[in-house]
Amino acid sequence: MISAIVHSISKGFELVCADIAADKSISHRCAMFAVLAQGESKIENFLRAEDTLNTLKIVGHLGAEITDDGETITIRSRGIQETSEILDCGNSGTGMRLFCGLLSSAQGHFILTGDEYLKRRPMKRVTQPLRSIGAQLDGRQNGDLAPLSIRGASLRAFDYTSSVASAQVKSAMILAALRSDGVCTFREPELSRDHTERMLRGMGAHLEINGLETKIWPIKKPLSPLSIRVPADSSSAFFFAVAAAIVPGSSVLVEGVTLNPTRIEAFKVLERMGAKITYKLTDEKYEPIGSIRVEYAPLHAVLVEENIAWLIDELPALSIAMACANGKSIIKNAEELRVKESDRIRTVVDNLNLCGIETEEYQDGYEVTGGQLKTAYINSHGDHRVAMSFLIAGLRCGMEIEDIECINTSFPNFFEILSRITKVDI
Repeated sequence: MISAIVHSISKGFELVCADIAADKSISHRCAMFAVLAQGESKIENFLRAEDTLNTLKIVGHLGAEITDDGETITIRSRGIQETSEILDCGNSGTGMRLFCGLLSSAQGHFILTGDEYLKRRPMKRVTQPLRSIGAQLDGRQNGDLAPLSIRGASLRAFDYTSSVASAQVKSAMILAALRSDGVCTFREPELSRDHTERMLRGMGAHLEINGLETKIWPIKKPLSPLSIRVPADSSSAFFFAVAAAIVPGSSVLVEGVTLNPTRIEAFKVLERMGAKITYKLTDEKYEPIGSIRVEYAPLHAVLVEENIAWLIDELPALSIAMACANGKSIIKNAEELRVKESDRIRTVVDNLNLCGIETEEYQDGYEVTGGQLKTAYINSHGDHRVAMSFLIAGLRCGMEIEDIECINTSFPNFFEILSRITKVDI
């Protein structure tokens, strides 16, 4: 495994980022949704990271014609075709769970697999509701673990209430509903991220959203092709927002980033902790897009227990800000963290303890008592967000992180941007 050492810095920095990695969630969906369209979908600024390139490769295996001139990816769909290839999602839970919904009604037989980490992640939250509407879907441990086998079937209309607020579960069920035999209803306990709904409506799908309830009508003809420039990923930008928030005298300006309210909740929490943050809207088509500026200010503790589905990916990085804040911060209602690339509750708590930070772990969250971060040797457990979070922590005290290859799954130029702030040895 490859390790990285990040060196602490003694003074503040000013950073302008126009090259934050493109949004991972939107890039996945661009590739997948293009197969539902008629004509050529054109995608600029597609994230060329391992996870999203795996999704693009799968779309090619499913019969789409893909061209890439280095700036724009063009996808011409011929409908979903059966393939003899094993469809490898790599490390992406988003890819695997959404493909379950997309392929459940497609004609043919399909096998989804992934890397050693993805094969340990639970899939029953998607496979179980899909089975209940007629999907022929199976895998290890009664469909809970990959590899997963899907034989396309006729799907029944549904009225489904999810027990978890998960954009992946919601998206899988919406994709299934598009080719079901009637109008479907999906409900969730709190609003999860809504890229799927925004993009499909922009392509001509009939979806009606009323609070926590979404009604989906089956499509009668192919959707309109996409023409989109993928915005910068706010989840990726947040690592450098935390960097500015914990290093006195620092500021960061991120340009061309999504300002979707379901994606910037972590910035709102950082504001509540005391950081100075301003937003500027510059464009709005499929997604609101603009810039975010974050400036250092002393941080204080915060309670995080609402809108968890909107900031679930940013909680590891937010935990670093909590470790540098005055007082005891608390995260609740975040049991979803246990089924990410690692058990992020356990991984974050254990690694903060190694850094000399006092914590207390709960089933659905943890407490972090702010203090003095200390240099430590951190194991990322193959989790890209854990790896990047503790590299940012290293700006305060220096840090060595083991198993950093996983960062390429979502943020290929992370180290190039980090090297503008400090020295990094790999």
